[in-house]
Amino acid sequence: MVDAARDSAAERAPRSVGAEAVPEESRPRPSRRVANQASRHPDWRPRLVALDIDGTLLKWIDGGGTTREEITPAVHDAVQRALDAGAHVVLASGRSPHGMTDVADLLALHSDGHDPLWIVASNGAVVFRYPPLEVVHEETFDARPAVSAILERHPTALVAVEERGVGYRVNRHFPDGELTGEMTIAEVADLVSGPVSRVIIRDPDATADDFVALAEDLGLHGTNYVVGWTAWLDLAPVGVSKASGLEHVARELGLAAADVLAIGDGRNDIEMLRWAGRGVAMGQAIQPVIDAADDVTESVYEDGAAIELNTWFGDGDPE
Repeated sequence: MVDAARDSAAERAPRSVGAEAVPEESRPRPSRRVANQASRHPDWRPRLVALDIDGTLLKWIDGGGTTREEITPAVHDAVQRALDAGAHVVLASGRSPHGMTDVADLLALHSDGHDPLWIVASNGAVVFRYPPLEVVHEETFDARPAVSAILERHPTALVAVEERGVGYRVNRHFPDGELTGEMTIAEVADLVSGPVSRVIIRDPDATADDFVALAEDLGLHGTNYVVGWTAWLDLAPVGVSKASGLEHVARELGLAAADVLAIGDGRNDIEMLRWAGRGVAMGQAIQPVIDAADDVTESVYEDGAAIELNTWFGDGDPE
């Protein structure tokens, strides 16, 4: 098994999901089922593979009183087959850039003599190349109105703004293991005094449903939002998502959405799954994510990402 440190609760699969297989007849299926016509062509193959990290490539393992995330050999090998076939593999996550480079290393996505990887971070607000880490595109916005409105409803919430390459500036410390890098304490007014690419709002005393209702009630005009599996809210500029970040990458590579296979499991993957030529939800995904997808693979505990990748890059012919 390959271990990786966690970074963003917005990406995590529910702890209650187990490793047992879900019978085919009871597995949720997409209601949309309107894949890009190019991906239905018998000669279609993905030229760009966009992969969510937590809950897609990484799964939670509980044991010995601790939890950790692992990449299984099956997933690692399937990603390698996609690379060997000439596909561009792009990680797309809610994690910050410095929370993604270790995963790229563990997957061996880069090697000497090859161009640096393209990686989409912070739910699309940051696009960078690696190695070395070089930000090539970043979207920023004024987060003050949205943060002020949210804190009126959740005055004890935790607030974090990414300090790229270092860690986060926060109003108070987040629970252990939820953020990577250093945490520097600052007043909320100072955190959002200038343009930012992403703001994290976390309330350990609330639920994800509380935050979904809050975001819908407030409208959060001028701001995109993503609610994680817990009471974790990511704020980003309007129009920014994993899909917009991937569109930037595809354009640089001379590709289009029709060339893309995307796999994910969280609310922050919905735009990406809708945008891609073929969008595939993980088996443990919630219904809104499944509804956005063209198909559903097995859960992360059954190496669903590897199963989907092997359909296109395995030893046999695609189904």
